[in-house]
Amino acid sequence: MFEKLRKKLGDVKNKLSRKIEEKSEKPEGVVKPSAKLEVKRALKKVARIELSPEDLEDILWDLQVSLLESDVAVPVADQILEKVKTKLVGKKIGIREDPKRIASEALREAINEILRTGGKVDLLEVVKSKRARGEPAIFVFFGINGTGKTTTIAKLAKYLKDRGFRVVLAASDTFRAAGIEQLEIHAQKVGVEVIKQRRGADAAAVAYDAIAHARARRMDVVLVDTAGRMQTDIDLMDEMKKIVRVTNPDLKIFVGDALTGNDAVEQAQTFDQKVGIDGSILCKMDADARGGAALSIAQVTKKPILFLGTGQDYDDLLEFKPEIILENLFDTG
Repeated sequence: MFEKLRKKLGDVKNKLSRKIEEKSEKPEGVVKPSAKLEVKRALKKVARIELSPEDLEDILWDLQVSLLESDVAVPVADQILEKVKTKLVGKKIGIREDPKRIASEALREAINEILRTGGKVDLLEVVKSKRARGEPAIFVFFGINGTGKTTTIAKLAKYLKDRGFRVVLAASDTFRAAGIEQLEIHAQKVGVEVIKQRRGADAAAVAYDAIAHARARRMDVVLVDTAGRMQTDIDLMDEMKKIVRVTNPDLKIFVGDALTGNDAVEQAQTFDQKVGIDGSILCKMDADARGGAALSIAQVTKKPILFLGTGQDYDDLLEFKPEIILENLFDTG
């Protein structure tokens, strides 16, 4: 995960640590060669160097290029640069301090702040809270075609079922050929119910039926699958708004393909503007060498990443924590 970005950040970290080392070796005020040894001994005890904007100029440029090449959205790359600059410019650094540690911490802290921008939504707490009130939690999923949305819904159904919740799926993808059948196959494999109608039926009506079924059977969660749609498709976006209106969901979840980088970020942003999203799930994270979507999507939408899809099996769904990304980007040793 994130091999290319990890290498690029490693290169920037090494350049930054070398800059700190160079500055440490040339402390200001050392002008008497004859007293060099005495000065050096004194510096080991008390001297501290300070990084200037000029010291960081080339390094920050390299960092910006590395982030953009890794499909990090431009405004997010700019924010990371500003955070690194704020953390290092004017920083007093003792010459005994480890330059690599200082460089790594500055980069890590900046990216950590970006990843936490969207806050946190505890999906399990949402389900427990609704169950305590005798109501099912309702989650509606959307995204463009081919992102793995239906498979992700099946993974989340298993995740919830494994934790003791009763789940029903709403086959509201009545637009795509074999969309209903695909959801039924997944539901059989993970052992949950599906509420469906014929192909071409009103998608909002299917979701409404599933919610009524869940209430009648005292089930805990309704997961509403919807047709994949481009964010520019006006008719299908209007249908999405109707589904949201009818279901009044507890969470509206965007499912994106991490491999598409900036495209996934733009899609999430547009869906958020059109229907509002409460969080995102990123699929195919195990194959993402660049990492741009994971670093950008929470910052751009101001909504959290909820889960990461990390493979083809139904158990390959990982609750998102910033530490997962950070550990993949930086050496832990």
